[in-house]
Amino acid sequence: MASKSNSTARRKTAKRDKRKQKSPEMVKKLIALGVPSALADDWPLTPHLAGKRWCKKLKVEATGKHKVFYFGSLDNWQAAHDKYKAEVDDLIAGRTPESRDADGMRLLDLVNKFLHVKRALVEAIEPTLTLRSWYDLHQTCQRIVDVLGKDRIVESLNPADFEKLLADYGKTWKAVRVGNEVNRARGIFKYAFESDLVKSPVHFGPSFKRPTRKTLRKLKAKQRAEHGPRMFTREELRTILDAAPQPLKAMVMLGINGGFHNMDVATLRFAVMDLDRGWIDFARGKTGVDRRTPLWPETIESIKAWLAVRPEPKSPEDAQLVFLTKTRRPWHRLGRFENDDKGRAIAIGFSNPVSQAFRVLLDNLGINGRNFLALRHGFRTIARGAKDREAIDSLMGHIDASQAAEYIEDGLPDERLLAVTEYVRNWLFGEQVEPKGEKTKPQLRVVG
Repeated sequence: MASKSNSTARRKTAKRDKRKQKSPEMVKKLIALGVPSALADDWPLTPHLAGKRWCKKLKVEATGKHKVFYFGSLDNWQAAHDKYKAEVDDLIAGRTPESRDADGMRLLDLVNKFLHVKRALVEAIEPTLTLRSWYDLHQTCQRIVDVLGKDRIVESLNPADFEKLLADYGKTWKAVRVGNEVNRARGIFKYAFESDLVKSPVHFGPSFKRPTRKTLRKLKAKQRAEHGPRMFTREELRTILDAAPQPLKAMVMLGINGGFHNMDVATLRFAVMDLDRGWIDFARGKTGVDRRTPLWPETIESIKAWLAVRPEPKSPEDAQLVFLTKTRRPWHRLGRFENDDKGRAIAIGFSNPVSQAFRVLLDNLGINGRNFLALRHGFRTIARGAKDREAIDSLMGHIDASQAAEYIEDGLPDERLLAVTEYVRNWLFGEQVEPKGEKTKPQLRVVG
C-alpha cells in the first residue's frame, strides 16, 4: 500500500515538473547559472535574480492559493534541486518540511508562529489578550521583518541588527513608544527561546532596551514646558461640562469623578451601577483590579439626564451598555479578524468613538494638547490632596504589589473612598476660602 502511494506521488511530481518548452534565452540563462544542458529544458525552478535564489510558485491545496517558495542560492543548483524534490509535496499539502528547519528558524516563520499562538489567546472562551493588543504585536512583528529581513535566521541576529532596529524606531517614534516597541520585540525573541524554536537566547546588546526613567522624566518635563500639565484646569472643566452634549457630558463627569478611562465609560454596564445608592462597583478592564467608586450628585444627575433620552440599542447584545452612540451602537470598536486577498489574517475595525467625540469638543472650545485621559490625570493629581494614597489607588484601579497587600482580606471602608472623591468634588465645584491667620489651613466650601 505504501509502495503504491509513493509511486502515485512520484507520478504527480513528474507531471508537475513537466513544463512547456522553455525559450532558448531561458535555457541559455539556466546553463549560465550552472544547470546542466541535459536538465535545462525540464528544469522546474525559476531564478530570482534580485534575491539570488531559486524559487517556485506552487498552489497550496489547503488555501487554494499560489505562493512562491525559495530553495537555495543560485550558485548551488544541485542543492536547490534536491531541496525542491524533498519538500515540494509537503509544501503543496500545506505542511512545513522538516528540512526547512535544518539551517535554523527564519524570522518570518518565528513571527508567524508567535502571532498564531497569541491569536489563540484572543479567540479563547475566556480571552486573556485583546484584539487591539494582538494588532499592536502584529505591527511590531511587521516592523522587525521589514527592517531585519524575513529570511534572516533568528540565531544569526546580533547586537548590530538590534541597533539598526532601534535606529529605525527613532525615525518615527518618540521615547515612550520606542520603549513599548522594544519590550514587545524582546518578548517575541524570548518566546522563541522558551518555546525551543532556537537553541540559545538572542543577544540584543547593551543598547536595545527601553529608555531609562531619567530619559522619560526629561521628556515629560519637556512636554509639560511646551504644552502645560496633562490635565484640565477647574475653569476648563467647567467650560467642557457646560458645552458637552449627552452622553459625552455624563462620560466626562465619570472621568473626573473617579478617574474613569474612555474604555471604562464605553463598556460601562447597568449591572455594576447603582444610581439610587450612588455607587459603581466593577473591575478595571486593563488590570482586573476591583474598583468601587462613589458618585457625586452632579454625576448621578448627568447620567439620569442621559438615560431619559437613551435610545434602544440596535443589537440586543448591547442592551446592558449604559452609553450608546447616535447610531445606537457601543462607544467602542474592538476590531475583528478578517482574511486579506492572500488568505492572511488581519485585524481591522478599530476605533475609539469616545476619544474622537471628545477631541471634536475640545477643538471647538479651543482647548489643545490634551485628551480624555487627561481627566484621569486630573483626578489623580487633585486627589492626592486628600492624603490617602491607598484609597486613591483603589479608586484608580491600580495594583498594590506590596507584601502588605497579601495580608489584607477586605476592601477599604466606604468613608475613605468618599473622602477622596469629595475632595476632588470640592476642588471642582467648591469655592476656596482665604485662610484666617498663619496656622489656619485653607478650607473649601461645598456648593450644593
